[in-house]
Amino acid sequence: MAVSAPEEFVDSTLESKLKVSKGPGRAGAIGFAVALVGGATYVLAQLVGDLAGDRTSSMVSYVFLGIALLIALGFEFVNGFHDTANAVATVIYTHTLPPHAAVIWSGIWNFIGVLVSSGVVAFGIISLLPVELILQVGSGAGFAMVFALLTAAILWNLGTWYFGLPSSSSHTLIGSIIGLGIANQLMGNRSGTSGVDWGQAKHIGESLLISPLVGFACAAGLLVLMKVLVKNRRLYEAPEGTKPPPFWIRALLLFTCTGVSFAHGSNDGQKGMGLIMLILIGTVPTAYALNHAIPASHTQDFIAVSHQAVESLEHYAPVDTVVEDARGEVASYIRTRKVTPTTVLATQKMVGDISADMGLFQELAKVPADKTRNFRNDMYLVSEALRLFEKTGQPAINARDKAVLKNYKKHIDDATKFIPTWVKVAVAIALGLGTMVGWKRIVVTVGEKIGKDHLTYAQGASAELVAMATIGAADAFGLPVSTTHVLSSGVAGTMTANKSGLQVSTVRNLLMAWVLTLPISIVLSGTLFWLFTRLGGGV
Repeated sequence: MAVSAPEEFVDSTLESKLKVSKGPGRAGAIGFAVALVGGATYVLAQLVGDLAGDRTSSMVSYVFLGIALLIALGFEFVNGFHDTANAVATVIYTHTLPPHAAVIWSGIWNFIGVLVSSGVVAFGIISLLPVELILQVGSGAGFAMVFALLTAAILWNLGTWYFGLPSSSSHTLIGSIIGLGIANQLMGNRSGTSGVDWGQAKHIGESLLISPLVGFACAAGLLVLMKVLVKNRRLYEAPEGTKPPPFWIRALLLFTCTGVSFAHGSNDGQKGMGLIMLILIGTVPTAYALNHAIPASHTQDFIAVSHQAVESLEHYAPVDTVVEDARGEVASYIRTRKVTPTTVLATQKMVGDISADMGLFQELAKVPADKTRNFRNDMYLVSEALRLFEKTGQPAINARDKAVLKNYKKHIDDATKFIPTWVKVAVAIALGLGTMVGWKRIVVTVGEKIGKDHLTYAQGASAELVAMATIGAADAFGLPVSTTHVLSSGVAGTMTANKSGLQVSTVRNLLMAWVLTLPISIVLSGTLFWLFTRLGGGV
């Protein structure tokens, strides 16, 4: 015989459904429209201003740029359906804020999180891509790469959203990148394993795998700890009708929603940023391949640091070795992760060549248009080689030389790994618009369909505190994690700790989406990459 849900759970859930079903009202719609138009105007004005001095790109490049930007922002738009919606679920279902006020408040803090993000996650994602496609991102194969991985991620995210399943955009994007790398290698008649940085993929995969378990266990533990330390009975009760919680509880829940929204913006928002930068570098390298904001006064410092790096690398380069194609040697090392007798010497030569060119150009803004892409690619290759030296411990570099090379790497990363403010604003707008359009399905799943009882104030606070801390820590270490996985597993953890019971069908579907996301996105991305390269005339 089926067991019916408690009457108070049904009543409170019905009240929540009524609130969720209401529209934003005329004032809310007008306010959002004004913010959207204002943000879009700013983005377009900045983009047009940046392109005004570009005399080398063709109309075809601008068309590709427009299409690619729309697809990249479309990914962030769909991301808003999933991950941003999770941040508002608990404050809505505890009646801390009305639904549309919660969405607006979350959107504001998402926006702030995106603006202050470091970019470490963005370029960590890019480092997973095949190096030959990054170096040729403006070619047909490069565009096929970007279109394939973004289209695959959008398709899977839309499908899971349609069925109300909180799926991870991070998980999807990583799977798409792996699928693309495997397809790229197989199509080049090479081993399917050499097209993917499996070490970096494993590192990121572990963060995606462990973070939901951390969310479940820590949220459950935090709820138990709160029960021991905080004896206020109201904190552990479900809301009464649509009555808001006491002030201090409301303040706590608002704080956790704010923290999760900020952390989500600073972490998840970076995924789209990195891909948008690849698109900009590929289509209009004159404007975006190098950071023109670095002043000429830094040139002499860069040259001095370069000389120090050359001297440090000399300690590990064989004296009786000659390298003919330094760039090819370094690119091969990044692709294979295998140090050869000429690897360090090739890296050293590239550092010297970059320094000599910088002395001629005087500043990044004056690098000739026909040399911009190659100059940027040389810097990227050296940065990746130095990163791998440190990561693998091969060659074994002493502490003093490590410090010198780290300082040099920071200088070249400042020149190549930057994100213009308008890109951050565009991503924030796409996330916010996606949340406004698609938040209800995921919010209803998190608020109603994970546990058998209505979410209590303490459960909502515990789940969001853990999500906020987990995502913030991941951002500090440059690792992408899923807001969806962390928060939904946190809610499940609090339900388990509270002995409320879980709705088995929902948990089963969540686990199924979690398990299937990686293989499906790998197959989708690889297939689309093959199709797009065939349509574009081959790799």
